[in-house]
Amino acid sequence: MQGDLKCSLLNIVCFFFVFLIATLIGKNISQKYKFRLDELEELKNALNIFKSKIKFTYEPIPEIFVGISNNSNKNISNLFNMAVDKMKTESAGVAWERAVDAFQSNLNEEDRQALKNIIKTTPEQQIYRDKLARLRSQKLF
Repeated sequence: MQGDLKCSLLNIVCFFFVFLIATLIGKNISQKYKFRLDELEELKNALNIFKSKIKFTYEPIPEIFVGISNNSNKNISNLFNMAVDKMKTESAGVAWERAVDAFQSNLNEEDRQALKNIIKTTPEQQIYRDKLARLRSQKLF
């Protein structure tokens, strides 16, 4: 009878530890998703600022990135600062891709690929399209 009691008590303790470990693992995984969501929201805001500055100002991309890094949280700021440092020796597109690759964050590979594609289609092409649209609108009047 005492053996059954010890066995039952041991089973309860084991189940408790398994439950505790599973809970801790679940919390850890959920924290990663939360941090990823926070980073994605911060990146979305930063890229909206970038898009607006490209569209309405004639600031060079490195200056825009420095401004964004000054107004972003530490992790996102690191991404834009890395890109600015790499732009000293490389084109904006290549520098951005390498900065995204080197960026230590909670982003997954799909997020990183989307970030790389955003910069490819945004700066130079958008400036060209905006200038072309302005020229066309002036000819119409």
